[in-house]
Amino acid sequence: MKTGEVKLGQNSVEKIIADNKAELVIIAKNAPAKVREMIAAKENLSLYEFNGSSRQLGKECGRDHMISVLAVVNAGESDILSLKSA
Repeated sequence: MKTGEVKLGQNSVEKIIADNKAELVIIAKNAPAKVREMIAAKENLSLYEFNGSSRQLGKECGRDHMISVLAVVNAGESDILSLKSA
């Protein structure tokens, strides 16, 4: 993303969710149970399950490491929020 704000990783995403700042949470298909439980405990959360592994999600984000979960705080000029209806 060139504009907007995204937080990567369980700890950052957990804080963003607690602060009700997440517009969308994206979770990898193989995310750990602890991450899934944290997300499941939250109501009214827009969630998209990425159809791939955390390694693949990391690659899609331009990183060379695994990303099991990310939160979109501000979409900027991106159309990523269209995933809400997917």
